[in-house]
Amino acid sequence: MHFINTAGGRGWRSPVRRVSVLAGVAVAMQLGTAPARAIDVDAGDYTALPAGTNLGLLYYQHAQRDRVYAGGNKVAGGNLDSDVGILRYVRFMEVGGFTIDPQFLLPFGKLRATDNLSALGSASGVGDLILASTVWLVDQPGKKRYLGITPFLFVPTGSYDQNRPLNLGEHRWKFTLQAGYITPLASKVTLDLVADVTVFGNNSKYGPSSATLRQDALAQGQGWLRYHFTERFDVRGGLSYAFGGETSVDGASRDDRTNTSKFSLGLAWFPTPTFQVLGTYGRDISVRNGPMENLRFNLRLLKVF
Repeated sequence: MHFINTAGGRGWRSPVRRVSVLAGVAVAMQLGTAPARAIDVDAGDYTALPAGTNLGLLYYQHAQRDRVYAGGNKVAGGNLDSDVGILRYVRFMEVGGFTIDPQFLLPFGKLRATDNLSALGSASGVGDLILASTVWLVDQPGKKRYLGITPFLFVPTGSYDQNRPLNLGEHRWKFTLQAGYITPLASKVTLDLVADVTVFGNNSKYGPSSATLRQDALAQGQGWLRYHFTERFDVRGGLSYAFGGETSVDGASRDDRTNTSKFSLGLAWFPTPTFQVLGTYGRDISVRNGPMENLRFNLRLLKVF
């Protein structure tokens, strides 16, 4: 099944179209909310810390979506909301002269569809476990310059019910390779650049009929600028663009290639030397296929020990 455009992208012509739209939204929600469409980063994530440092992090991410697009046209309204938390632990160490940071991330939360999309229902539970470790190829704390490469492995351990349209888990393996670079542009201005590519395993239990869901590689580029008022407080702004990731079900293309841009604004503050509070607000700028986020609020608490 795939999205079908109507004139001007308004409404749908039959119950079959409504089912198609709902099915497409279900795929987009399942593939794009735990913890994000791709691997979104916060500015400063690619800062290497001394070996022996531990980080404990807790995330809260709230997102609202009030419209659905297909081929650049709005095809449905309604509300799709998600409240997702993430537990994360990071350990910095040195191996062979390189700084690395083995870590895990465990998402959990709830998805809700209401109004015109209420047929999708809701889902809650645990997302897929994520294992990762950055290797820093450039680690120059004196110059505040860093370059790291991070492989992410998504393990299909999350809550998944093939008879439900929405799920926190994806019932498939995923692998992402990401590179991040940090460099100062001026005494109080820092640039963060990040790029990644995600490849997907198949979900052979997609839907009640146990269809096979496949997905092409998904790429994303992100950029952040930070202005440091002090060593402990900064404001930041970021842009992101994701493309690719078209899906197919039992060999039938859904014609749902991602082409999404978004912006984020935020701040980060260390009230003590070992505790950080970080908050960002953002929304999608443009979406070609899938739900459009009209609001995203992320909160991150970080403890160094």
